[in-house]
Amino acid sequence: MLILAFDTATSYVGVAIGRDGGVLAEAGIDGGRRHAEELVPAIERLVRETAVSLDDLACVAVGIGPGLYTGLRVGVTTARTLAQVLDVPVVGIPSLDLVAYPRRAADRRVVALVDARRKEVFAARYRAVRGGMERDGDYTVETPAAVAAELASTGAPSLVVGDGAVEYAGVFAGIDHVELGGPAEAAPSVAALVELATARFERGETSRAEEIAPLYLRRSDAEIAWDRR
Repeated sequence: MLILAFDTATSYVGVAIGRDGGVLAEAGIDGGRRHAEELVPAIERLVRETAVSLDDLACVAVGIGPGLYTGLRVGVTTARTLAQVLDVPVVGIPSLDLVAYPRRAADRRVVALVDARRKEVFAARYRAVRGGMERDGDYTVETPAAVAAELASTGAPSLVVGDGAVEYAGVFAGIDHVELGGPAEAAPSVAALVELATARFERGETSRAEEIAPLYLRRSDAEIAWDRR
């Protein structure tokens, strides 16, 4: 089973080609907000490097957010287009899940944070279960201070990962039972996307191209600015 996977929820554009749940090749570009300019060339480069044909894809997998509004729109639109052209299904995985999943062996609660700008983060809490991770609660938009206060009050050993953890590391400093992940694990993992999407595909949990949609937790900056005007 051949799968193309990519995530554009953060400033980091991640792309991978996988087979049977493992990664054949992957690429990552810290493109700022240049998702539209970086994504397709990265896909084309991996296709050349792996000598695979897009016609052989079983499905397309995409991180659906929450994350940067423009990045999500680029990623989901690209996934829809490829799926329609190639006549294959799509598997959408929340990007916060892709931040947390690589730390499934952690012996503590994992808190995934994606920088939402405007001094906020997109957040989700997870606990390890047999075979993976289980989310505890909803995907939320919070201030880093609110997340830190919750972690301090519970007293539970926690691992905080994602670019939100890196950006607001100072907010969590001094909480004894909280460990912070570093920049190397800040972006959603496309290797995790390959693995999780493969499992969902094998269970028949796929979507048609027109059914896949970004997970927006708040309105875009442009919409808010328009209302203010």
